[in-house]
Amino acid sequence: MKQNVLITGSNGFIGKNLNLALKERGVPVLTFTREDDLNILKNKVIDANIIYHLAGVNRPLTNNEFISGNTNLTNILVKIIVENNPSISLIYVSSKQAENDNPYGKSKLNAEKIIFNAIKTSNINAYIYRLNGVFGKWCKPNYNSVVATFCYNIINNIPLIINNPSFNLEIIYIDDLIDEFLKYLDLKKDNNYNIYHDVPIKYKISIQELADKIISFKYFRNNLTINSVGNGLNRALYATYLSYLPSREFSYSIPTHNDMRGTFVELIKTSNCGQFSFFTAKPGVTRGGHYHHTKNEKFVVIYGKALFKFENIITHEIIELEKDSSNIEIVECIPGWAHNIKNIGSSELIVILWANEIFDINKTDTIPWDIPYER
Repeated sequence: MKQNVLITGSNGFIGKNLNLALKERGVPVLTFTREDDLNILKNKVIDANIIYHLAGVNRPLTNNEFISGNTNLTNILVKIIVENNPSISLIYVSSKQAENDNPYGKSKLNAEKIIFNAIKTSNINAYIYRLNGVFGKWCKPNYNSVVATFCYNIINNIPLIINNPSFNLEIIYIDDLIDEFLKYLDLKKDNNYNIYHDVPIKYKISIQELADKIISFKYFRNNLTINSVGNGLNRALYATYLSYLPSREFSYSIPTHNDMRGTFVELIKTSNCGQFSFFTAKPGVTRGGHYHHTKNEKFVVIYGKALFKFENIITHEIIELEKDSSNIEIVECIPGWAHNIKNIGSSELIVILWANEIFDINKTDTIPWDIPYER
């Protein structure tokens, strides 16, 4: 059955991400924002199979807005559901603050009570999430996310204010939350279902550690060295950090080293997986002429034609390999074998390479060695 989804608070941080994810899956989406008149809400509820109730107030001018934006709006929505579409599934985003005795928490708790009462008296389908610390792209900085604030301030050279650096945060990445929400597209109601749900993937980190991680992202552009950002919290934080970059910073320059042979450029260095570089060579130019004890490299010719020459420094066996960009292959640099690379084509040679370790000027593991054509 084709699902129609209604999102209240669709212009908010979570709403924007959920709306996009649903559209990517071809799900028709109805929206309701604070700019919309309440009179249009009824028809949208009737047309929907699922409601994600994300609308709420957490930074009001007065405490009365907590009641109108959280409790009263939920009461109106639930009443419409009970009277017009009780079989609909309602997913409500509450807050961990519902456990605390403050105006915002009370307004969220009262909204939960309204939903819970409708479940008991009218048998509606509802699921409640008490969230805290959601972060990711499009979250408003200096509002209700310390991650968004740190990313924005660090990028814009605004000092961070950290009052309790050892305090441990529990945070949820927006993509993990959206994955959790999308499961309701196929969910069938279980008579023994739980009302309160949680996001299974959470991260715990101290405020100071969080700040240090995000600061390290900024300095990657200076030293070209980045820590692991391929999985887990680092992956989520780095993606979030990048989303706050202004368009004028979408590109940046890096040092290049030019001489009569061509150009050498270090591209990316990693904390524990080596570095990527590339070099060029003019026709007839030979680069290399050394060997390594432990360092290993992988070369790929991406433009031009090259002759790779290897010599075993003990047996003096010589190996020659011709490679060009018409047949992309990796050429391994083997420890204990001297090597050089000659441009044997008529155009510039461009070779990209990976080394398993970052170049250390004090311990280069690079010993000069002249490979003759015959020995």
